[in-house]
Amino acid sequence: MRREWPQTAKALAAAGVAVDEVETRAPGEAVGIAERASAGYAAVIAAGGDGTVHEVANGLMRAGGKTALGVLPLGSGNDFAKMLPPGDAVARIARGAARPMDIGCIRSAGATRWFANGMDIGFGAHGAKNITRVPGFVTGLGAYLGALLLTLLRYPKLHVRLQLDDAPPFEQSTAMTAVMNGRSFGGSFCVCPQARADDGLLDLLLVEAIGRASILGLVPKIMRGAHAGDPRLRMARARRVAIESVEPLLVEADGEIVFEDAHRLDIEVRPGALRVLA
Repeated sequence: MRREWPQTAKALAAAGVAVDEVETRAPGEAVGIAERASAGYAAVIAAGGDGTVHEVANGLMRAGGKTALGVLPLGSGNDFAKMLPPGDAVARIARGAARPMDIGCIRSAGATRWFANGMDIGFGAHGAKNITRVPGFVTGLGAYLGALLLTLLRYPKLHVRLQLDDAPPFEQSTAMTAVMNGRSFGGSFCVCPQARADDGLLDLLLVEAIGRASILGLVPKIMRGAHAGDPRLRMARARRVAIESVEPLLVEADGEIVFEDAHRLDIEVRPGALRVLA
């Protein structure tokens, strides 16, 4: 990101966008920066990947969600940016037109976290944790595939109880359960191809507790978004999702680990609550 920023800063200036630069130096720092900036700025621009968008969105929502989010997709994973209209990101920011988009909310044991793109438990969450073990010189899709291979060595098969909206709860043994606002995660995995970030709904992918060979067989399908109808998984939509587990759950949201030992997750969509320069 640092390599691209000088050229991006010049493009913003040429487009007439006045910005105050703040460089983060530690994970989580952008949350507080965005929350404080909400008091005096028309927008806070996340210059980075999905993790940066996640932190800025959390700070904006903590401050009430009135300040707009701008996105400069300069990270290794830019799945949230794929939901924005095609075209130049600097031009979108220069137009200054804020569009209401949905955002997801997770509550667990008194804590609240927001997700702009998606969250999951199981395989994807452990993959997000394992990506920190991939050597730094491996970036982009290579880093995600490296994390996938590490996760295949050891991943949980969880037994959970789920409830979607007011439907009866049901039990599920799962290798991964993803709750998405956007279509993809991990840069190239089209988890919920029909998802829209402005329809007031969350899209779900529930994968049965399957073995390594089956997961490897599913990966190419999910990368193409061609997995709907596979008998090993279920697609669903809901406004509210509750997940309970006797085992502690590792929870990933927008590529970031947000809970490490959750036993109950209450997830809901907040329609149109995130204002995005689009």
